[in-house]
Amino acid sequence: MGAGHAHRLYVPGESPVHRLPPQCKLVAVLAFVLLVVATPREALWAFGVYALLLAGVAATARVPFGMVVRRIVIEVPFVAFAFLMPFVANGEKISVLGLRVSESGLWGAWNILAKGTLGVVASILLAATTEPRLLLLGIERLRMPQLITQIATFMLRYGDVVTAELGRMRVARASRGFEARDLRATRVLARSVGALFLRSYERGERVHLAMVSRGYDGRMPVMHDVGATVAQWTAAAALPLAAAVVTVAAWTAP
Repeated sequence: MGAGHAHRLYVPGESPVHRLPPQCKLVAVLAFVLLVVATPREALWAFGVYALLLAGVAATARVPFGMVVRRIVIEVPFVAFAFLMPFVANGEKISVLGLRVSESGLWGAWNILAKGTLGVVASILLAATTEPRLLLLGIERLRMPQLITQIATFMLRYGDVVTAELGRMRVARASRGFEARDLRATRVLARSVGALFLRSYERGERVHLAMVSRGYDGRMPVMHDVGATVAQWTAAAALPLAAAVVTVAAWTAP
């Protein structure tokens, strides 16, 4: 698998979290998210502890707090849905700030908001400390079918290429005086989409022929070793093990 390219979600660094093999971080994040989801929603303190654990990971990885906050915006649609639940859910009504809302809807909104936010933050930290190409290598080391990882690799690499091509086509339209003001512009935009599809298809054929001419036989050469030692697996397990203790305490606490 060839070398990748820098991605805007990745934050370069030399922290202990950055140096962990990608498969270790993938398993740790997956286990952490499952434990968060398994936590009873009434255990409010547990979610605070989970947030502190993620804050510790961010501090160790030297990922700026402001950057994490900005990237959390991706969950805004889910937050909007969560805020609507107290008003549309059935069940006993209670008064909050002068408004009559559903108690079960409030708990449901809290459940979505807390667990969703923790999962998003964990994913943000994973993306910020692991290059995308290494994530794909880590997935492959976890026995994901290589065909799937190859498809994901090409999507990662050529998604930016297609986006750049789309930008050049937009500049070309603008230089000819085109402006999408009403429905009459749909015909031109549809032709642009068709042209982009044909260019992408032709580029894919050229890339495939170039790969075959260089000996491609269905498997990509591995250019980077992402093997993990017992010590690295142990270090990565620190987060889910701490979360497991919190989850057990949340279920057993009176």
